[in-house]
Order: sequence, then structure tokens, then C-alpha cells
Amino acid sequence: MSDYMIRATAAEGQIRAFAATTRELVEFARAAHNTSPVATAALGRLLTAGAMMGVMMKGEKDLLTIKIQGSGPIEGLTVTADSRGNVKGYAFNPQVMLPPNAQGKLDVGGALGIGVLSIIKDIGLKDPYVGQTELITGEIAEDLTYYFATSEQTPSSVALGVLMNKDNTVRQAGGFILQLLPGASEEVISGLEKKLAEITSITALLDAGSTPEMILDHVLGDFGLEILDKLPAAFSCNCSKERIEKALISVGRKELQDMIDDGKTIEVNCHFCNKHYPVTVEELKQLLQQAK
Repeated sequence: MSDYMIRATAAEGQIRAFAATTRELVEFARAAHNTSPVATAALGRLLTAGAMMGVMMKGEKDLLTIKIQGSGPIEGLTVTADSRGNVKGYAFNPQVMLPPNAQGKLDVGGALGIGVLSIIKDIGLKDPYVGQTELITGEIAEDLTYYFATSEQTPSSVALGVLMNKDNTVRQAGGFILQLLPGASEEVISGLEKKLAEITSITALLDAGSTPEMILDHVLGDFGLEILDKLPAAFSCNCSKERIEKALISVGRKELQDMIDDGKTIEVNCHFCNKHYPVTVEELKQLLQQAK
């Protein structure tokens, strides 16, 4: 598998860690949604984070949704992930073009602006868990670091990056999430802070050929890194003609009748993977019979 994640522990269980390489799934999203470079970077970072945060969940059917709503021209992002490394997502305004930021990088913070980050975990309880924090920078990694600290009381370090080729395809994508567990010693905390200060860019590490294992070894090698497992990561959408038909039935008889009266095949679009599903007038008539 070319896209994958590593789950690990270090410092005798005082640190838990995840690292991922996600170039293929981010490139799939870019091609499916025809995203501009800055939208590719924004969506790619959130897809990478979603994949890693998804595997933090325990249950086979657990689902995680990360939503960002901002005042910037991209307007927002939505990513959904399961606990098996499957992730999907979209940008509200995928064609946003912006000049580079002051550092000469893709201006993800400017594209998102000020706004809110929401994490929704559906873990089979009556109501899903919802955590919300404000966007700190709009650069996504810092916003998730802030979310973990304030909503989950877990001191964390999140690094996410997407590097583009000159033809606007994805050259590299990936990231890591490191978390200090309760009871972590001052010695471990200060040692980890020192190590993290040495890292300038996650994309530079990936572009130099570093694998997720090498990245974690680079940061946590001095802390007794123990790799627990290797998991696939993939852009995977569960849309289907059947699900589209169920959604159409749910809109009600009047709306279905209006579509039939138009006398044209309609096209239903999946937000997440941008796949188009044509539904003919004959099929709409059959759905009308099933609608209440």
C-alpha cells in the first residue's frame, strides 16, 4: 500500500503517535473535485488529519466528521473518516485562487479566514459527541492542536502538509499527530518540545524520502519508539445509486412529481467524491410509488 499510517507509542506509554503518508488519496480528491492548489492544500491537510483521527476511534462502525466553516473565500471543508483508514471530503468552494502568503506558501489560512472547527464523533451512542473550537490560524494543524488541548484536554502536536508539483498535481502529502498521555513526566515533555522545535516542515521530510516510520523515528527515536501497527489510508466514498434513490424518496412526493413533470433525466451529484448519478423520468416514477 502506498498510502498508509503508522500507530506507535513512546516513552513507556507516555506518548502516543500517528504518522501518515497520503499523497495518493489527496491526489484522488484533487482530481475528483478539480481543486485549485490552495484548496488542494486545505482539503489534503484535513483529509490527512481525518484519516489519523479516524483510527483513534475504537469501534468498527464509529464515524468521525471534521467540519471547518470560515469567513474566507473557500467558505469551508468537510471530511468524514472511519476507524479503518477510509476518508472522504470536499471543499465548499474548490476553485478558490489566492496569492501566496508572506512566507511564499499556499495561503490556506487566508482561504479559510476566521471561523469554527467542529469535530463530530458518532460512536454508537444516542447522540454523537460534538466538540467545537474557534479557528486559531486557519492553517488546520495549529487549529487541531488547539482543539485537542481545549476540547479533549490532550496536549498534542499536529503537523500536516501538502506539496504541489508545477502542474498542480500532488507531489507529497502527509503528517503526524503526537499526544502526551496523562502522567507524562516533565522530562519527557521538555525533551519532546525540543525535538519538535527542530522540525521545519513535514513536507520537506516527505520530499526527502522519509516514510511515516522514519518521521516518527526522527522525532521519537530517543524516547524508545514502539511501532504498534501499520494501517491503510484511502479516499473511499460509500455513495451508490441505491443511496441516491433513498435520498430522492426522502424528499417527498411533491418534489418527485415536480421532477417527473419536468420530463428530463436529473443528475444527482455526490458531495464527497463528485460522482454523478443520472436518474431517468421512468426511474423517478418508480421512486414516486415508493414514496409516502
